Amino acid sequence: MPRMFLRFCRFACLPSFFSITTAITMSASNTSAPSASAKSLLTAYVGTYTRNSDSRGVYRIRFDTTSGAFSQPELVAELINPSFVAIRPDRRTLYVVSEASQAVHAFAGVEADTGGLVALNDAPTRGAGPCDVAVDVTGRTLAVANYSAGSITAWRIEDDGRVGAETAFFQNTHASKAHAKRQATPHAHGVTFSPDNRLLLVPDLGGDRVYVFRHDAATSVLTPHESAPWIELPGGSGPRHGVFSPDGRHFYVINELANTVSVFGYNAAEGTFVSIEHITTLPGTFTGESTTAELALTPDGLTLYGSNRGHDSLARFRRDPESGRLSPVDHVSSGGRGPRHFTLTPDARWLVAANQNSNNLAVFRVGADGALTKLDGADAVVGAPVCVKFR
Repeated sequence: MPRMFLRFCRFACLPSFFSITTAITMSASNTSAPSASAKSLLTAYVGTYTRNSDSRGVYRIRFDTTSGAFSQPELVAELINPSFVAIRPDRRTLYVVSEASQAVHAFAGVEADTGGLVALNDAPTRGAGPCDVAVDVTGRTLAVANYSAGSITAWRIEDDGRVGAETAFFQNTHASKAHAKRQATPHAHGVTFSPDNRLLLVPDLGGDRVYVFRHDAATSVLTPHESAPWIELPGGSGPRHGVFSPDGRHFYVINELANTVSVFGYNAAEGTFVSIEHITTLPGTFTGESTTAELALTPDGLTLYGSNRGHDSLARFRRDPESGRLSPVDHVSSGGRGPRHFTLTPDARWLVAANQNSNNLAVFRVGADGALTKLDGADAVVGAPVCVKFR
């Protein structure tokens, strides 16, 4: 077995939690949703950066899938720098990582369309710069990546949605150093559960690796893969986030530093991966500075999108379902500056891009072929949005 560059600690329980948030029972004026039938309205939660912006925490916003219109954003949880969020599969609990508190916060009341969220509890992530959070398909395992510390933490989720006992902690120690400033130390940047719920994948930007952990859904315990504990990427890639294809046959990683998407074949029986290709997210004529941020696949698995910050665009690729390979199609403006995140509506008819540096959520119609068309005049104003998730 390859030598692990990890120090592993597992805990049966965590005796106490640091509760630094209180219930938010606020409502904003002029927050009614667009005039539409209940069936056409979706609810989304938006994580933001509160420092150097006028945001105050997590916002709820309603989206009309008929017209593409947003309601006025409503502050539902006041936190400092609540960047990324995850929603439990039962759609009743929201988990938020705060880079300021270095904790993951659990909130109830997600199913409501008005009023504030109710703080349940919080737990220290035991690492600086928590930047991504994920819940497994059973709604019982919670995982967080700590960017600055280069570590990941996992917990058991209680029946009522509270963050329960800590079940795993891993400290990465390997750094690629291919990029002098960004890769001097490890930087765990994402957490993604496999479709079969047997693995957790952790892209590490500083190490040019994606760490592979076995996931025991019955206990929420993580263990390094016994024969292939990581996927190696080309030096200077800077892996950030990953996504599996809907058919579960391929895994895609967006690389922040190299501005590429890496494609891997997935052997579910063995829990192993094979490299297929690495493809740029930028047009060949672009010569400026840019870094990637997010990627997503349409539910039919035929179109992949990736966001470029600097070029400020959304790249579209056609996916071959058999080989998993990508073919570049086009680029469209993200509708703002610094597209930190984007998401598709559940029916994949709309895409919403969170442009951090221009303080807006931009709306795009999604064509039958995956083509994006911006809906002018439909933007929502949110200070430094960095994550948007539909309930």
